[in-house]
Amino acid sequence: MRWPQFSDKLPRYFAILADYSEADYQRLVDMVAWIGKHPASNLYPRQLPVTGLDSKWLEKRKGLVADLVDAVRGQSTNEGNFYQRCGLKAPPQLIRLRILDESLRQRVAGMEDISAPWQQLAELDLPVSSVFIVENLQTGLAFDDLPGSVVIMHLGYGVDVLGRLPWVAKAGCLYWGDLDTHGFAILNRARSYLPELKSVLMDEVTLRSHQDLWVEEKDQHAAETWPLLSAQEQEVYQAIKRNIWGQNVRLEQERIAWDVAWKILRQAI
Repeated sequence: MRWPQFSDKLPRYFAILADYSEADYQRLVDMVAWIGKHPASNLYPRQLPVTGLDSKWLEKRKGLVADLVDAVRGQSTNEGNFYQRCGLKAPPQLIRLRILDESLRQRVAGMEDISAPWQQLAELDLPVSSVFIVENLQTGLAFDDLPGSVVIMHLGYGVDVLGRLPWVAKAGCLYWGDLDTHGFAILNRARSYLPELKSVLMDEVTLRSHQDLWVEEKDQHAAETWPLLSAQEQEVYQAIKRNIWGQNVRLEQERIAWDVAWKILRQAI
């Protein structure tokens, strides 16, 4: 009754809203109403004067909130991310990296493990020769020193940010992700920003020699092909998608024996 324009939106969320507690329901209404009245507040979400709002609650409902806010404003498109659509300020994207060379560490006051917004990291003067990009945080923490090298950890699909770091773009870059459909999807995405990016430990031999450590990938990526994968990478992706070697095969990178992986990583540079 309050928002007749929701008539086309609410049916798709019926199963979700039907299980809401009264407190969750009221919190959702209050948040949509406040953002509707303040379309460009440029506040962080936790600054909103909405009773009971917390980060964990919001993280699970960003899509729903943004969809309803669009409807309140009479917008039919879903352009932009949650923060842009709701007129909110996004928390800074932090990048965590480790500098694996003592001479490079001296350029940043001796720091070795750094987590900072990409805008600050882009200003660093780092004559890096090799950049490793790994998905798992503990994998990156396990790296020992390597000449002229840096390891960037745990970006997931946020690899877009790599194209904004000048010293990364100038270096030889290697990506090591999980051997599953999303690992190859992230590799393809990263290559759109780093065209010369090479993969390591993401081949058929690595996958099939670790069969006893496979797990099942719960939700495979929907894409049938990726334009920026090499022929060999595409073959592995296709085999995983078609269940050639088993149902939804997945080899997490941290399952590979570290002595084996470390030898290959050193050889890669």
